Amino acid sequence: MVELLSPAGNFISLRAVLENGADSVYIGLNNFNMRTNANNFSISNLKEVSKVVNEYSSKVYLCSNVLMKESYVNDFLKLLPEIASSDIDGVILADIGLIEEVTSLGLEAHISVQENISNSYTLKVLKKLGATRAILSRELTYGEIKELAIKSPIETEIFIHGAMCMAVSGRCFLSYGLYNRSANCGDCLQPCRKEWTLNFKENPKDLIKNTADIESEEFIVSGSTDESYRTNFFSAKDLAMIRHIPELIESKVDAFKIEGRSRSADYSATATKVYREAIDNYLKDPLNYNYNPKWLDELSKVFNRGFDTGFYFYKPFKTSENNKSKYIKKDIGKVVNFYSKINVAEIKIWCDLAIGDEIMIQGVTTGSIVQKISSIEIDKNKVKKAFKGQNIAILMDNKVRENDFVYKLIKRE
Repeated sequence: MVELLSPAGNFISLRAVLENGADSVYIGLNNFNMRTNANNFSISNLKEVSKVVNEYSSKVYLCSNVLMKESYVNDFLKLLPEIASSDIDGVILADIGLIEEVTSLGLEAHISVQENISNSYTLKVLKKLGATRAILSRELTYGEIKELAIKSPIETEIFIHGAMCMAVSGRCFLSYGLYNRSANCGDCLQPCRKEWTLNFKENPKDLIKNTADIESEEFIVSGSTDESYRTNFFSAKDLAMIRHIPELIESKVDAFKIEGRSRSADYSATATKVYREAIDNYLKDPLNYNYNPKWLDELSKVFNRGFDTGFYFYKPFKTSENNKSKYIKKDIGKVVNFYSKINVAEIKIWCDLAIGDEIMIQGVTTGSIVQKISSIEIDKNKVKKAFKGQNIAILMDNKVRENDFVYKLIKRE
């Protein structure tokens, strides 16, 4: 049984992925993970996180995968006993020197993709050191992953969806070189995602000429008046392996990971829901499994940079611009009350809303849910459209809570 591992950057995302079928979640702790720009959790939150996760009989892993300088190690070790007492299941480490410290307190040690684990000999050494799981390098092909998963003496994990980095397993120096903000310490400003200007000038004195026979120059986005080109050639598309669930399950990898602790709760919820459905459908009846095109449509609705299959089947070559999602999420109101006996939400709106519109409601306990509006009432009178400043009543499919955020999903032009 493969484990579906989902990201949670805050309590809303945590609830959202658990409600949509995550077997496990991974979270970050302030100062000790690769997403310092995400909301993250504090040490005082961990017991509450574990309590929520236990409600769903799931597991929770804490990311501590930054470059561990001596001061970082000392600070982390001071917190480790409290981390262990919070009832989490394991720690994701980029530093093998901390395996013994983690496992001695009864926690699982998962070795981060930052270690660039690419062969069975490394896996054997990790087993001797006490590691429970290894996240395999992103640069491996499907065939290489399958071979390692079969040989591995410990559990293996792979990324199946989310952002891909231009650097080898995330080891990048671009942000540090430009802004003195280290990606390897979790503080990446993602300059690779910006639009760059490419300048090329022939030097008649060069002895080496570019003689490559290239039919397409897809990485060039547009020409500029100064005879340069603007391009996003550093920015990779997002990974999406939804079409290849059967192959991935047959590889015998133990855990499938969705990237995205910095992304919104609706992104995490949608990705989890889609992959949960695909995995369950295959496991239920492998011989009659069929890929459902609606899955990719659902993934396209939330934040994405276009989709690719990374290094699994070939070298990724297409570059991406910014968000390619099909919908814009507009803040339009909040939940004032919920009447559980009749499943009706009272919502204060600050934007017009009509029957047929699709809304998203997010909250710490609610998670993230999407619903199309089928009826609207104002003062017990049915209306087809409501306007800014009004309080409206909407029949809900799921329970929501007071002060939950309400968004309207608007299709992009």
